[in-house]
Amino acid sequence: MIVISIIIVLAMVVMPQYNRFTLQARETALRDNLFQMRKMLDQYAADKGKMAQSLDELVSANYLRDIPIDPMTGERDWVVEMGEDVNAIDGGQGISNICSASPDTSSDGSSYNDCTKW
Repeated sequence: MIVISIIIVLAMVVMPQYNRFTLQARETALRDNLFQMRKMLDQYAADKGKMAQSLDELVSANYLRDIPIDPMTGERDWVVEMGEDVNAIDGGQGISNICSASPDTSSDGSSYNDCTKW
């Protein structure tokens, strides 16, 4: 009975820490994924003279091996923001930014799907 009580108390102390560390790891993975994809979007625009129209275009042009999984949703469901393509001669639109599709709030209080914060 005492052993079970000790195990329960330890579990109550450890679980919140585990959840916090897991969230921090997912947020770090999100930051890294966003950094890499934004870097490849910029590189694509510099190389091709126009902005990418989709993430699949980055994969087919070998700028990304695959579209990464959003660590907050567990899916490849990124939100892309389309913007004016200032690089293209004929204008048009292309991907100007990308962010998570998760509507949840981060540990710093910002929304994961707010492209200006992440």
